[in-house]
Amino acid sequence: MQLNHFIKNNRAEWDKLEKLTKQLQKKPTNKIIDQFHHTYQKVSQHLSYSQTYFPKDDVTNYLNELVAKAHNVFYRSEQSSWKQFRYFFSTKFVGLLLEQWQAILIAMLLFALGGLASFIAVVNDPLHIYGILPEEMVQAVNPEMLGVDPAAVSPSVMSTEIMTNNIQVAILAFAGGITFGILTVYVLIYNGILVGALAGLFWNYSNSYVFWAYIVPHGVIELFAIFIAGGAGLLMGYKMFVPGKHSRSYQLKKQTIRSVQLLIGTIPLFIIAGIIEGYITPAGLSLEAKYAVAITTGAGLIVYMVLGQILKQRRISQQSSI
Repeated sequence: MQLNHFIKNNRAEWDKLEKLTKQLQKKPTNKIIDQFHHTYQKVSQHLSYSQTYFPKDDVTNYLNELVAKAHNVFYRSEQSSWKQFRYFFSTKFVGLLLEQWQAILIAMLLFALGGLASFIAVVNDPLHIYGILPEEMVQAVNPEMLGVDPAAVSPSVMSTEIMTNNIQVAILAFAGGITFGILTVYVLIYNGILVGALAGLFWNYSNSYVFWAYIVPHGVIELFAIFIAGGAGLLMGYKMFVPGKHSRSYQLKKQTIRSVQLLIGTIPLFIIAGIIEGYITPAGLSLEAKYAVAITTGAGLIVYMVLGQILKQRRISQQSSI
């Protein structure tokens, strides 16, 4: 009965994918490619479900052949590959972000919680900095010289240390989902503690304004990417902990695909942040100019999200009109 219900509910999508695959072979257009991509993703999820619950049934073999054929047709054309790339970063990625904004917000709050706790600890007792930060990081930072003599403070050392750390944080936060999200929670809180401790150190030297001028130009984008990766890990962990009507193995397959897509989407963000760190953070610009860069990057992220949502709604309208 469950198998018959599964086939009855989804047969129309399978037929649609077969039809779109044939159309894509003959004359691919932007409209067909968009419809194909949307349908292909849905049928791929059906295949994952069928492999979990009906591994020995004919429907699983049928879906496997259908998805494989569609995959080969779609990726055979260079134009299709470019369309897929453009679709992912202009629409798909933004859609994924908006669908799991709660998880991203929780990741941000966990990071902020750790940061606030260590900030208060270091402000109350500066010696706590040595028990929180790695020794090499403490030695590389001189709060009294930051902004006075760039050569003495080695801002590139500090920014490189932070960038390398943040990329590692993003990967660990994502991969931590496999531990039911426990490792993800730890990574987010711990790295918030590191940033908060640095902020507390510079606060004690009345140099916070200069400190944040070296952090926020690249930090706005970099931290946003970390929160995305952390949110992906938290969502994966939650779905494994509370699988609902599906098995944990099915939820793991489904959420891993989703989370990997989110992690891939952060790659351009880290690249942009790296460029800013290399050319703007250590540059002899005024502090106000550096804050202006941070505001610009933040505004750019908002514009990107809004445009992506508009494109998504437009595609949904086009598909519903067919």
